[in-house]
Amino acid sequence: MASEINPTDVIRADFDRLAVFEEDTWSHNSAYHAYLLRHAPPRCDHSLDVGCGTGTFARLLAQRSTQVYALDLAPEMIRVAQARSGMCPNITYQVADVLAWDWPAAQFDCIASIATLHHLPLDIMLAKMAAALRPGGVLLILDLFQEADWRDWLVGGLALPVSLGLRLLKNGRRRESEAARRAWAQHGPHDVYLPLAQIRQACAATLPGAIVRRHLLWRYSIIWRK
Repeated sequence: MASEINPTDVIRADFDRLAVFEEDTWSHNSAYHAYLLRHAPPRCDHSLDVGCGTGTFARLLAQRSTQVYALDLAPEMIRVAQARSGMCPNITYQVADVLAWDWPAAQFDCIASIATLHHLPLDIMLAKMAAALRPGGVLLILDLFQEADWRDWLVGGLALPVSLGLRLLKNGRRRESEAARRAWAQHGPHDVYLPLAQIRQACAATLPGAIVRRHLLWRYSIIWRK
């Protein structure tokens, strides 16, 4: 009898393959880095980046943190992140499955997660991150959501020309390479997004007072101070 495919192994393989295409250029995620940083503490002893990828946001956190811990499921993402972070000795990268990771209690002044939580059970992850924040610590989340009503579809339609224009302006091209598009298309069926209503319900249950905001480029954010 064939063994069942472990979805964690599938996601790990996807992002090991995608790591080679990850560049430190403008993207739909980096477009909101400044927004997230405006809500981060100005100085942090310990920060955590959950699903750090190639370390772009971890390196930004390192500029205001004594120590940054950056976790990712994909070893190849961590390898690239370490290679790009030689100027940031205060970042500790670790290959980790965050569902099984030994989360410390009340440890971090700032926890960030960008385009990662849609691969994980949201309610469980919100609870883990909330418990790991110190009192007064800040949670910063940016992720994708499932379009579910006319407002989502309207904003998504407006986002398309804006996205193409910004990519051309910032990166000098309107599209990624054909190889990168194929790799992302192969990963696409493994993505599962929640509608904003469900995301807001999860926040109301676990993060009282959290600010959940819809953004133009198919993203939402959660900002919460413990």
